[in-house]
Amino acid sequence: MAPSDRPGARKEAAAAAALAAGGGPGEAAAALAVPEGKAAAYFAALAAQLGALQQRTQQLVDRVNENRKKDHALMSSFRESLLLKVSSLAEELEERVFRLYAAHNELIQAALRELQRVTESIGRGERELRHVCRTVQAAYEELCLRPEP
Repeated sequence: MAPSDRPGARKEAAAAAALAAGGGPGEAAAALAVPEGKAAAYFAALAAQLGALQQRTQQLVDRVNENRKKDHALMSSFRESLLLKVSSLAEELEERVFRLYAAHNELIQAALRELQRVTESIGRGERELRHVCRTVQAAYEELCLRPEP
């Protein structure tokens, strides 16, 4: 049975409309066609039902707020654990990068040592070539300056 099908539903709606429109209990009683003597008992029961509804509503609001607090605590905990994990991963990545830098530094140092060795060898070759050039130049000059026989 739908709520509007139950006996007296239309009368209750009219009474609620009378109260909402600013009418007093007398007008609501008239809309319900409740005799004046019974109106006080009826409105007392209605007030009790409204009080129970308000209490139930407050309980639901309190439960929603409590669940929100729990959700907030859960999210805060999740955020903290996530920050710890991200921090740990960042430190691990940093350590790996530094190890990689160290390995590359060794390779670079080896290449620089080889470059220095080759540069020194080139310098020696250049000095020897200059010496040979001077010797050839001196021999040429000696050959050119000699009187012919």
